[in-house]
Amino acid sequence: MNELVTRVAENVGIDAATAEKAIGMMLGFLQREAADGPVAQMIEAIPGASEMVAKFNGEGSGNGGGLLGGLLSAVGAGGGVMALGQQLMSQGLGMGEITALAKETIGYAKEKAGADVVDEVVASVPGLSQFV
Repeated sequence: MNELVTRVAENVGIDAATAEKAIGMMLGFLQREAADGPVAQMIEAIPGASEMVAKFNGEGSGNGGGLLGGLLSAVGAGGGVMALGQQLMSQGLGMGEITALAKETIGYAKEKAGADVVDEVVASVPGLSQFV
């Protein structure tokens, strides 16, 4: 997993500790929200991903994405992805960094698990495709 953390930290321009936490939160979100079979395959294929999910999966969750996430969920605007965005913003990341994080993580996942599996994961989460 260090390879992914280093890659995200360098390419997104954030420190390694923040990168590790953000990746863990993102993968935890995918584990909860994406189609079970493909996401399990993807997480298994990424070295150290299971440990990061276990470590950071609960970070920032439980608040439903705050008021914005709750409002967007109420109107059917993909509160899941918005809630993740709120959690990542609470870690000090801006929208550009969140988008770059998502692209780097999904790109790395495609290298490890294959494009077909990862595309299935992305397609199974409403609203995610616009960020990756």
